[in-house]
Amino acid sequence: MKDFLKYTLATVLGLFIAGIIGTILIISTLSAVISMADKPADVKDKSLLLMRLEENIVERSDKNPLNELALPGFTTGRELGLDEILEAVKKAETDDRIKGIYLNPTIINAGMGSVEEIRNALIDFKKSGKFVYAYGETLSQKAYYLVSVADKLVLNPKGMVEFKGLSVQNSFFKRALGKIGVEMQIIRHGKFKAAVEPFMLEEMSRENELQTKTYIGSIWNQIVKGISESRGLSPEVLNNLADSIVTFRKAELLAERGLVDTLMYKDEVINDLKEKTSIQEKSDLRVVDVRSYARVSGETDGKGLAREKLAVIYATGDIDLGGDGAKSIDSEELSRAIREARRDSSVKAIVLRVNSPGGSAYGSEVIWREVKLASQVKPVIASMGDVAASGGYYIAAHADTIMADRTTITGSIGIFAMIPNAGELLNDKLGITQDVVKTNEHADILSLTRKLTGFEQALLQQYIEEGYKTFVDRVAEGRGLSFAQVDSVGEGRVWAAENAIANGLVDMYGGLNDAVKLAAEKAGLERYRIVRLPKLKDPFEEWVKELSGNARARALQNELGDNYRIYRELKNLTTARG
Repeated sequence: MKDFLKYTLATVLGLFIAGIIGTILIISTLSAVISMADKPADVKDKSLLLMRLEENIVERSDKNPLNELALPGFTTGRELGLDEILEAVKKAETDDRIKGIYLNPTIINAGMGSVEEIRNALIDFKKSGKFVYAYGETLSQKAYYLVSVADKLVLNPKGMVEFKGLSVQNSFFKRALGKIGVEMQIIRHGKFKAAVEPFMLEEMSRENELQTKTYIGSIWNQIVKGISESRGLSPEVLNNLADSIVTFRKAELLAERGLVDTLMYKDEVINDLKEKTSIQEKSDLRVVDVRSYARVSGETDGKGLAREKLAVIYATGDIDLGGDGAKSIDSEELSRAIREARRDSSVKAIVLRVNSPGGSAYGSEVIWREVKLASQVKPVIASMGDVAASGGYYIAAHADTIMADRTTITGSIGIFAMIPNAGELLNDKLGITQDVVKTNEHADILSLTRKLTGFEQALLQQYIEEGYKTFVDRVAEGRGLSFAQVDSVGEGRVWAAENAIANGLVDMYGGLNDAVKLAAEKAGLERYRIVRLPKLKDPFEEWVKELSGNARARALQNELGDNYRIYRELKNLTTARG
């Protein structure tokens, strides 16, 4: 017995000591990673800014060095901020050590608006007299749109360029849900509000088909126009090439038709770049990647020590009434950031950067209120990224000026709610019955196991109608339009930027850099520094938070099995969404 206790105590003590040592090693490793991540690149003379753009491109870099590690429970993957890319390109314009930019992408994981902003930054870079050189082996359509701006565009002799036009394909779940005994009870205002169609139809409605054809047609025309201007090919020629499926044609044909300048292998490209940068053939090509170069000291506006500030406030992801604020918009956190910028007398103007498809209707209202209050005391410019639709448009509506990329998707002024009725699934399919005791007749109005009564359906429809009226009122007030004017372009209809400008929902084209310049002009700023809000969270704390959150999710997933995905979908369906 004594030996047993002795060995047990020794084992427990050993595990305790091992845990302490392991914790120390983890903290030491993380500290080293964070320290190395903060170290700026050593930029040599005659260098090229290398842009592979392999990471997921997000609006704002979280400056999180843990993204570089495959840590348990840390699932965000490698990300590169659009802010980092734009800052690096701008900085390279005046850096004498940087002789040009070397583009070498394959597939770009970003929205079309983000690609357009990078492309426009490259066009501005070329005005400095420096060159942009591109080489591709397999270029996706987005990648080709980006590299088409290059002074020299080289394709591998066995390479491929995807160039085929745009398409939208939707899946519809009504019949599948019916087979398993789930009915989606849908309440909406807006015949174009297509988010609910997969649950109520078996194919696109005529309204959705019309709006989709219109907005992807507009975006494609903008892409073709940009390539036409850069490559010197007419839109007719480019559309004929897309129709001929050049994706699967030989590289020689692509060069003959002018989609690329020449065909070369990578070693030949490297030698060509050495010659352009006056590097000896036996020496290595000098490159610095975007992420490292963005950390090099120096403000892009040259006014880093200025007292007066311009706030760039990011609204990225689905709008939640609360939320984690990382991959979605926490309405309380964002409202607090806008309020902070409004009350800070050193902040002279605000740029609200919106990249959101919408979300909680009430969360949108909370943010809208703060935008309105801010616009009463200082200039507020809304800058739309890939998408600023529904709630994403709602929160931008009261800005002094709304700017959008040429490929931005916006509008979708409408509101809906979906309440699933899984009673048949549980009762008839799974044999799970329910019983209820309630104090009042409608105490279980949002139950997921019964059908809404006619009275309840009518009441919810009235609630949605009032929500739509509020939405239209907010837009009309912010844009200086009548209710009828907004309603005529509302009804949930999605617009490309070109049409949104024509119907008064957007003021002008422009990216984030353009919005910052306009905000500075309106505030009369010459010297200023940019502050970005909401403030970034501590990376280690976020890792621990995500680790614990993932542990809870895994436990629930183990309990529900294949039904976990359905649980997550149903959890988000009963809230009114704009």
